Amino acid sequence: MALRPIRNKRKHAAALRETEALWNARKGSPEEDRLLVLTLLVESYEREHFPIPAPDPIDLLLHVMEARGLTRKELEPHIGSRARVAEVLNRVRPLTIEMIRRLCDGLGLPADVLIQGYKLRKAA
Repeated sequence: MALRPIRNKRKHAAALRETEALWNARKGSPEEDRLLVLTLLVESYEREHFPIPAPDPIDLLLHVMEARGLTRKELEPHIGSRARVAEVLNRVRPLTIEMIRRLCDGLGLPADVLIQGYKLRKAA
């Protein structure tokens, strides 16, 4: 198969099959080069045809807490008081730019995800 842009589902499926067949190509070989180019073509096609939306900022925070074993207390240096952390995680108060900066610097979280808007709940 000549390397060409992937323009339809049939070509996408063929590229995936070939990628899988080349997956264990020897480092530095022509097969590895072909694999690298194919993966770029597949990635480009999938980015356009199967976009994955960025996660909700609060869902990201909750996921990071779970994945890293963080407690709400450990978010206090980045968000503020215990009450402020609760308000943010319960979607009563939005993240501020300062909170986002501290979360990015302190926890290495992506600003482009945290800065997105999200729905808030009414305070109790």
